[in-house]
Amino acid sequence: MTPGEHAPDPRGVRSPAEFLARLQALKDWSGLTYRELSARAEARGDVLPRSTVANMLSRTTLPREELLTAFVRACGTGPAGLERWRAARRELTERRGYGTEDPDPARGPAPEGPEGPEETAPVHKASPIMETVPEADPETAPDPETIPDPAPEASPDPETIPDPDPEPAPRPVWPTAPVPLPEASGPEAAGGARSRIRLRPRRLLVPVVAVAALVFAGVSVVAFLRDGHTGHPPRTPTAPAAGDVRIRVVGTDLCLGERRGTRTGQIHQVPCAAAGVPLYALAETGGGRWRIASDHPDYGAGCSGVPSGGRVPGVPYEDSECGDPTRIEEFSLEPYGTPVRGYRIVPAGSAPPGGCVTVVGDRAAAWSRLALAPCAPDAEGQLFDFDRRD
Repeated sequence: MTPGEHAPDPRGVRSPAEFLARLQALKDWSGLTYRELSARAEARGDVLPRSTVANMLSRTTLPREELLTAFVRACGTGPAGLERWRAARRELTERRGYGTEDPDPARGPAPEGPEGPEETAPVHKASPIMETVPEADPETAPDPETIPDPAPEASPDPETIPDPDPEPAPRPVWPTAPVPLPEASGPEAAGGARSRIRLRPRRLLVPVVAVAALVFAGVSVVAFLRDGHTGHPPRTPTAPAAGDVRIRVVGTDLCLGERRGTRTGQIHQVPCAAAGVPLYALAETGGGRWRIASDHPDYGAGCSGVPSGGRVPGVPYEDSECGDPTRIEEFSLEPYGTPVRGYRIVPAGSAPPGGCVTVVGDRAAAWSRLALAPCAPDAEGQLFDFDRRD
């Protein structure tokens, strides 16, 4: 916290968005990281997981009172400050009917004033014809009396009148239609016609073969890229086994790791040669489930997991302390493909189900982050193997 600067005051907030903005300002005022807030709350006997704080500040609804209490106490506002935050939350809940659950998306945003937003008349777009036709200028418009009469229509020349029943034009011949034989008679005429008929398939055969070759080549390239070959030779993925591992993104030279010097715990894909922070290990927990343990040189032992039970779309895949009840820390490592091309990391018991740990952003670039996303049919960016680490 900045010396001499007063803590943000929640009094006067008018919406949950303002309330959450003041909470973020309170965290900034405290100068504490998520890990430090969690440690201070634990020292006071409160439960304040780091991922829960991050999730609370990213939402648009009021936090539960017990969570608010633990957070404000950890920020160090004192009893008087805590009571102001509780009172502001109660006033919002009672006066405006805000709750702690997600708002009904069908209702739309809350009204901004005491009687709701003012209705505005719909704006009708002018017709294109009305926009392009200019209004006549009476000073420059021609005098109607001086406008000459239109010339009478000339009578058509009887000799130029088309025949009402002309001879029908010859029907077009499509490439696949039989070519009509000429009316000439004799063996030479028939032989010449037959030779012309034989030449037409030969002329068509060359472009057809060329097009087929191009289509085959294109399909082969698409299949090659779809199978995860991005310039790296195919390799047999290593099946998960208990012990120390390096988690590699299939089809790349990138492995999972954190950016040293940050406290977020966010997991990225990094060059495998630099993927030493943290060190990972697999441990079976029974029932086909696995825990991915992390050993960070600065923060010690932890677990990879998904915050908020996987309920928030795009929630980050991160490392944090083990044992947080709000996180998913067990995974199914599911094989994909025949033969196996890699393994999906699927959170066990995620709500809703059907999510996979996924490389998001530029999947070919280092430091692209990982997050929870729907499992894709082609498993693009969702396949990993587990190299044994010495």
